[in-house]
Amino acid sequence: MTVRQALEDAQSQGLDRLDAQRLLLHAWGKADRDRAWLLTHDDEALNAPITAEYQQLVQRLASGEPLAYLVGYQEFFGLRLDVDARVLVPRPDTETLVQWALDCPLAQVAADPPRVLDLGTGSGAVALAILHSLHTAGRKATVVAVDASLDALAVARENARRLTLDVQFVAGNWLDSVSGHFHAIVSNPPYVAAQDPHLAGLTHEPLSALTSGTDGLDDIRHIIQQTPDHLLPGGWLLLEHGYDQSVRVCALLAQRGFVQVESRPDLAGVTRCSGGQWPG
Repeated sequence: MTVRQALEDAQSQGLDRLDAQRLLLHAWGKADRDRAWLLTHDDEALNAPITAEYQQLVQRLASGEPLAYLVGYQEFFGLRLDVDARVLVPRPDTETLVQWALDCPLAQVAADPPRVLDLGTGSGAVALAILHSLHTAGRKATVVAVDASLDALAVARENARRLTLDVQFVAGNWLDSVSGHFHAIVSNPPYVAAQDPHLAGLTHEPLSALTSGTDGLDDIRHIIQQTPDHLLPGGWLLLEHGYDQSVRVCALLAQRGFVQVESRPDLAGVTRCSGGQWPG
């Protein structure tokens, strides 16, 4: 089997060509940046071990296993994050949450270093992206990241170590184990309804990081109720949520006493995040 034949075979099984290329490079022990090599060597023959590894990866991807689990990492906000089945794969949609935190409130915080809390950190994506971005801008920051899953914290700690980013990790359920006050609290919590039909396509990712009660808002309600006790006056709570939940999340924020409540769209124009400022 040649490179061209291997890619055509994967596409015949419904795989995207770019995904097939990434799998072939991974089976070959090459980096994603070597895609050009594939294009100029499409008549190169694969040896038996590479062919077997590649075909197995193709079958796993075709069965619904996330590409990031197969290659072992995911790009997020310019960072390469190691991921596996212990954590959700970071989605591009969540970059909206990071950018909002950087634009407001952190850009408006005169205190140095600003204090940021990330609830339900998973792979550490949001916390690490915020801290890295602030460091790149020449600002120090204190970033605390919480997760109830010890497995997820192990993944996040390893990502922080590899990226040499000093995030403080805390094991606990939302704010139960958190002390102190923050300029910004951000969270991408579970927000899928327990009976949502889309869950059928997410069987390879941890269910506990996806679902939250019959309407998907149980954890968001809990977070909104708890956060005022940990926000500095004028601090912000920013939440990612489902595509159809912004009105309900904004209502919950306003009922709790948050002001300047608003929502922001993701890269596809879908209202994906909502937040508000605590008046103090």
